[in-house]
Amino acid sequence: MQKILLIGVTLLLALPGYAQNGPDEDQLGAWYMYFFQKRFGDSQFGLQGDYQFRYWNIGNDLEQILLRTGATYRPRNADILFTLGYANITTGTPGESTERTTENRIYQAALFPQKNGDRFLLTHRIRYEQRWVEEQDFRTRYRYNLFVNVPFNDTKLAQRVVYLALYNELFINGQTDIGDGRTVQFFDRNRTYLGMGYGLLDNLRVQAGWMKQTTANWSKGQAQLSLHHNF
Repeated sequence: MQKILLIGVTLLLALPGYAQNGPDEDQLGAWYMYFFQKRFGDSQFGLQGDYQFRYWNIGNDLEQILLRTGATYRPRNADILFTLGYANITTGTPGESTERTTENRIYQAALFPQKNGDRFLLTHRIRYEQRWVEEQDFRTRYRYNLFVNVPFNDTKLAQRVVYLALYNELFINGQTDIGDGRTVQFFDRNRTYLGMGYGLLDNLRVQAGWMKQTTANWSKGQAQLSLHHNF
């Protein structure tokens, strides 16, 4: 009987410690990001990528380091951009733990713009990912993002233009079994963003905003600061 009580007390004491390993949903996180897109002259080919440093707080509790680069192809007479790329992701654990998880990822994406009126600049992005996450079985994921940019003092995103930036992205897992009897839901996460941007140059914009990320297990706000570069 004493052994049973001892086990029960141990489990009860362990539960708060386990809960602390999850993110603090009331604490504002921060993402610092650089996006680039390069077209090789008048050819149909180019490069696209983004490098992101994500934190559970403002800047010393690592959430993720994401390094992503892809080759792009733009068909002639079609306003669509295809991407085939690779990403390396290092994911940290919330709090004082220094535990890290590594992921390698291959992705394919299609991005196509749409303009409603003079000022509503929409972009649709569909992305399919093949994921090799450390200590998990092979996984896939589907993503759909709708971006909306609304310039205030022009009809395009150019130098000295101030604009409203919005997006919503939905993530769906391709399978629920991730190995060793562990499962996830088909719904992976959703991200909703509201921000403001400014054109530093015709091909360089800075953007700041707030993003709400909701997963199957938690929901958390993130401040975002990003630089967007076309060259």
